[in-house]
Amino acid sequence: MEETYLLNVEGVKKKILHGGRGELPKLQDGSKMTFHFQTLKDDFERTVIDDSRDAGIPMEIIVGKMFKLEIWETLLSSMRIGEVAEFWCDAIHTGMYALVSRGMRRIAEGRDPLEGQKHRCGMGNMFDYHSTGYADLDELQRTPQPLIFIMELFRVEEPSAYKRDTWAMSKEEKLAAVPVLHSEGNRLVLCREFRQAAAKYQEAVICLRNLQAKEKPWEDGWLKLESLVTPLVLNYCQCQLELGEYYEVLEHTTELLQKHNDNAKAYFKRAKAHAAVWNEREAREDFMRVAHLDPSMAAAVKKELKQLGERMRKKHVEDRKRYQGLFQSRQGL
Repeated sequence: MEETYLLNVEGVKKKILHGGRGELPKLQDGSKMTFHFQTLKDDFERTVIDDSRDAGIPMEIIVGKMFKLEIWETLLSSMRIGEVAEFWCDAIHTGMYALVSRGMRRIAEGRDPLEGQKHRCGMGNMFDYHSTGYADLDELQRTPQPLIFIMELFRVEEPSAYKRDTWAMSKEEKLAAVPVLHSEGNRLVLCREFRQAAAKYQEAVICLRNLQAKEKPWEDGWLKLESLVTPLVLNYCQCQLELGEYYEVLEHTTELLQKHNDNAKAYFKRAKAHAAVWNEREAREDFMRVAHLDPSMAAAVKKELKQLGERMRKKHVEDRKRYQGLFQSRQGL
């Protein structure tokens, strides 16, 4: 179709290259639009700047999540599934394209898209850094100009139809997801599927940590979230103990105890991890701390200390035999 359609947006023209099917999708906050795109300069050669097919990665936008290039959500909302359309956008809409493109290129290269950025808005980062790391994008950054976007919309999913990444969830959605993830993790533990369970607990912790980042540390809101984080971290550590990831347990329990130095369960799990990697002194100190903080765990501590003593004696015997054999073999040389 050669006819040019003007969207009801200043500085935008649309040309349908291939008609889509059905009605316009009914979008709501949280809907995910998946599409391929090509970005071209508005010059005689129609110079290609980016092509998602070359990168091999389709683009996704979550409706209502303030994508840096706001005009893209508007363009896509005018398209039907399977439609291919060309949009001419004036410079008033394309000023942020250099930053968006930089992030997408870094993802395609397997790099962190936020690498080197300060914790500021996108425009602030443009002023802080004179180079995007890509010469063609630096030019766009210095001289905002009209751009042409050729887009193919091939999927729209409602919020309930796909697994949403943590960053795409609202505060309410994150809070609602936590007990579900916690329960699912517990179910997987009962099935002895510890790796999958650990992933569920970890995802729940990430949800809560994201929310905590918006609260002032140690104030009521932060403490309420922290009370939800703590049992999830302990459950995660228990899974890691079962999987033999002892240094992972040491890292997370130590971090937890830096905030909550009276948590007997955290000391207990750290003690078991120390014992597993032959840190006898540290293990004994942690076990004794457990018995002091929670006398109800004294029997469990006594049992663990007995096992630790037996393991260490066995290790010392084996070490002596090994060193003795090594000494005798050297004497025979």
